[in-house]
Amino acid sequence: MTDDKDNRQNKGDAAARLGVEPVGKLLLRFSLPAMTGMIVNALYNIVDRVFVGRAVGEAALGGLALVMPVMTIVMAFSVLFGIGSANLISMRLGQERREEAENAINHCFWLLILSGALLTVFGVLFIEPILSVLGAQDGSESIDYARRFMRIILFGSVFFMMGLGFSHCTRAQGFPTISMLGFVLGAVVNVTLVPIFLFVFHWDVEGAAIGTVIAQASTTVFMLAFGFSRKAVLRLKPFSIKPSLKAITQIVSFGSAQFLLQLAMSFVMLIYNVSMSIYGVGELGSNGGDVALSGMNIVNSISMLIVMPIFGINQGAQPLLGFNYGAKKFGRVIGTYARAVVAATVIGCIGFALLQLFPDQIVRVFAPNGSREILSFTPAAMRIATLTLPIVGFQVVSANMFVVTGRPKTSMVLSMLRQFILLIPFIFIFGKVWGLSGVIAASPAADAMAVILTTVMIVRELKKLRAQRAEEETRG
Repeated sequence: MTDDKDNRQNKGDAAARLGVEPVGKLLLRFSLPAMTGMIVNALYNIVDRVFVGRAVGEAALGGLALVMPVMTIVMAFSVLFGIGSANLISMRLGQERREEAENAINHCFWLLILSGALLTVFGVLFIEPILSVLGAQDGSESIDYARRFMRIILFGSVFFMMGLGFSHCTRAQGFPTISMLGFVLGAVVNVTLVPIFLFVFHWDVEGAAIGTVIAQASTTVFMLAFGFSRKAVLRLKPFSIKPSLKAITQIVSFGSAQFLLQLAMSFVMLIYNVSMSIYGVGELGSNGGDVALSGMNIVNSISMLIVMPIFGINQGAQPLLGFNYGAKKFGRVIGTYARAVVAATVIGCIGFALLQLFPDQIVRVFAPNGSREILSFTPAAMRIATLTLPIVGFQVVSANMFVVTGRPKTSMVLSMLRQFILLIPFIFIFGKVWGLSGVIAASPAADAMAVILTTVMIVRELKKLRAQRAEEETRG
């Protein structure tokens, strides 16, 4: 009995430290595992692309690019329920409402399973209609690669969603290292199996898909094993769930900003693929559509490797922000936000410098024997597309602040500015004026405008937080 009591006390301390330890130390401890996890998550895609580009060819890279809008939709539902539940868990733990936090994690389990199963069934049944609108031009070699890769990867949707979704819930309880280890395990499995399936068994793009699904399943098993164990602050008990429409509504509300952002990204990827194919054919020759798709697939993969650590910092900050806002420790909220912005900006600047200085060398990692067209187009596109990396971190962290302060709609709008609201018209307008280069430049232009608008909003929000901090200090 005493051991159980001590165990509960230790688990309570794991969450309670979010409100007492120095915020800089906590942010480092939570962000490093989160960053590692996000980088590892990005490596799933990058490893597939590097090995596929080398083993199959550059046209296959275009096929993987065509599938990305579909996988982004799957990720959107994982984010909706994972981040939504994590935000709710953090706030309820900060408010010492443990029972509601426990019910939130049980809801997360079932929401992820049911939505993952439905997405898999829908995707498999309607794979041909989906492929018909993914953006490839008639006669494209890439579409067949996309079909073969997508048919297998869809069956891993539940694993992908469960692993990613529960990583947020695990981090919200004060265990960022566990979340990181789950993704590291998946990355090790992926890096081990994909080259074997491609270079030894010669399974073509199907080998990359099978290796990725097995890796995602490994991450899920690891995450759930911890969730069911006594080490978790909130032990997963899915059959003890108390169904609550209010809890589901709160989860959806807290996760809606990132969910809509992911959906918007999927739609933008589709428009982007179509535009790259159209202008690629017009400017790079008869196979220019495939060249543009494959080249931008390389650019986006490398950009993702830079942006994912920024999202990792954002995720690492989330439990600290949510807990301390729920506990009305507004000074700690401001301190965490400021440090997260600085860290994210440093990463963006380092990534910007590397991609501007060494684009040719980076491209040859993916396509060592690439065609003259792709080796010429891709480095130039990389320099244009990554111009605003130094300021992306500020926008991402600032938009998330509005979720913490109870304004998810504002967060949603700010997040969608750079990925949807501004980007789509910029793609059409810039494409009409400057062709293929204009389509590439649309993204950094949208980033710059979004940062300006976000700055105006976050300055006002920080003033409110400072006023609330002063009021709490006066009461204290």
